[in-house]
Amino acid sequence: MSRLSLSFACWGYDRTQALQNGTVRPDGIDLNFQVLDVEETFFRMLRNREFDVAELSMSSYCVTLGRDNPDFIAIPVFPSRFFRHSCIFVSSRSGIEKPQDLVGKRIGVPEYQMTAPVWIRGILQDEYGVEPASVTYLSGGEEEPGREEKLKLNLPPHFKLEPIGPTQTLSRMLADGEIDAFYTARAPSTFYSEPQNVRRLFPNFVDVEKAYFAKTNIFPIMHVVAIRRDVYEKNRWIAQALYKAFSEAKRLASEELLISASLKTMLPWQIAMVEETIATMGREWWPYGIENNRHVVETFTRYHHEQGLSPRVLTIEEMFAPETFAEFRI
Repeated sequence: MSRLSLSFACWGYDRTQALQNGTVRPDGIDLNFQVLDVEETFFRMLRNREFDVAELSMSSYCVTLGRDNPDFIAIPVFPSRFFRHSCIFVSSRSGIEKPQDLVGKRIGVPEYQMTAPVWIRGILQDEYGVEPASVTYLSGGEEEPGREEKLKLNLPPHFKLEPIGPTQTLSRMLADGEIDAFYTARAPSTFYSEPQNVRRLFPNFVDVEKAYFAKTNIFPIMHVVAIRRDVYEKNRWIAQALYKAFSEAKRLASEELLISASLKTMLPWQIAMVEETIATMGREWWPYGIENNRHVVETFTRYHHEQGLSPRVLTIEEMFAPETFAEFRI
């Protein structure tokens, strides 16, 4: 029986390494694995549908589901997760000392629809009472000018969003006090080069994020794995085959993190960090699948709708390929 050849674009994660090097091969599929920066993958997939399968921004994926005849269908594989309390930066000139001080301020975002700012706005709303529409958002390039939203947005009028100037960058504007705060996925360069001008809203973010997890049981999902819908409709069996392969690759990666004979990473206290993570979050701290992530996904889809990015709250059933709903054990 011939195998199906599929192109796949993704960042080079430890949890996908076995797929990249061929240790794990999806049943019936030859995967042409292309390691690309996430921004490039997202742009090329969303604008031009260049890959059969790709890592995709959770928020961008949800935006596409609001269109007629959506281009993609996801499987419940989440290559990127990240607590985002550490990613709220404030200008030292802003007078912001606590989350509630953000109300009425000018907030930078590389893109309004980015997944990281969606989570940040939602967390600030649920945990600190900062309504998403209570600030003015300014979008544009973080370090280089000219960035635009990857997808066309149609926000309700009570959300105030405006682009920055064609030569401006959000990193520079934050240090100069032209914006008061910045919600982002990457730390701005001025946080490191000008610590007197830029600081984190939560300097003790690890403790804050652990407390958030203990309260909510949410480890925020950033990215999904999406299949081009035309590819999926021709061979719907590939959804389950890919899901099983990604799950096996993640299992191998998690086991390697506890090997102490020779450290897998350059983290000197890797074993201690893994043991602490297990004690805090459980052995399966990075779950794939539907039921283990239902609460997290439904929280995100609520945020997405409340922030004007989805016309209604998306359901789990329309987000993921039905072939992946049946749980299995490897």
